[in-house]
Amino acid sequence: MARPIWTGVISFGLVAVPVRMYSATRDHEVSFHQFEKGTSDRIRYQRVNERTGKEVDYADIVRGADVGGGEHVILDQDELDAVAPGRSKSLEIHAFVDLDEIDPIYYQKAYYLGPGGEESSRTYALLRDAMADAGRAAIGTLVMRGKEYLTAIRGDGDVLVLLTMYFADEVRDAGDIADIPGKVKLKPAELSMAAQLLDSMTGPWKPAEYRDTYTDRVNELIEAKKSGAELTETPAAPAATGVSDLMEVLRRSVEEASSRRGGKKTAAKKAPAKKTAAKKAPANKTASAKKAPAKKATKATKTAKTAKTAKTAKSTKTAAAKKTGTAKKTTAKKSARRAA
Repeated sequence: MARPIWTGVISFGLVAVPVRMYSATRDHEVSFHQFEKGTSDRIRYQRVNERTGKEVDYADIVRGADVGGGEHVILDQDELDAVAPGRSKSLEIHAFVDLDEIDPIYYQKAYYLGPGGEESSRTYALLRDAMADAGRAAIGTLVMRGKEYLTAIRGDGDVLVLLTMYFADEVRDAGDIADIPGKVKLKPAELSMAAQLLDSMTGPWKPAEYRDTYTDRVNELIEAKKSGAELTETPAAPAATGVSDLMEVLRRSVEEASSRRGGKKTAAKKAPAKKTAAKKAPANKTASAKKAPAKKATKATKTAKTAKTAKTAKSTKTAAAKKTGTAKKTTAKKSARRAA
């Protein structure tokens, strides 16, 4: 179980919430010892009295503030604790602000706050849920390890998160940095291509996808030297992009980003569309095939009608011929009777 690094009381209005503070983060850098070059002799730091040259225990060390002229005002830890707000055990909330109003540049380090005990669970949950529902953070101050911190406390799921912050006079003005470009007239094509690059590289925030690759390579280097193997050096940083090459570099960047992240997915999505188009082609072909027999049927019908007409005409002609022959025969008989 994690051990608290600070215990105290959050106070807002007349409400007091006992809490315990725990580290929310941890470092994973490789731990090194120091040696004198060319030897196996360890280098160690010691607290030494510069006059006597003797080592001094940490418990016997006090602090001194330089007041000029080689003079110092000596202060021990009890005296420092005596002037700390709430004797270093109080975290006073001064105001509640919208989370979106806080510039992340002010944040230092994150800590978890847990209830100070079972009796404070209800007030702890009340503060946590009220802030989470309102989307606000509590701005307060506390003294820890001989230093006062500005803090922001917010609800995050089931826990309260405390973020230590810099005071306003500890954040440097960006205007102090030389050579920052002012308003630059950019070409619409450049802005459009840059926007495409941003879109092609945009995705959800997934912290687990990112690793400290430098620490990984340091560990690989240690293993390589241990086994006598060689490690390939990483490439140097790329050269700065020239103004004349900007559009071409942006275009290639968009293509590479699209192929890396969405290109394959997009191609996969487009494939069914082509397949659908392919399906439509046979449909058209079928339609044409259906129409063709229809035309053939029409032609056959026309032929049948012509044949039927011809047959009818032939029948009519035959009937007429028969009628004519019968009429002639009848006339001949009548003439023979008259002659007799």
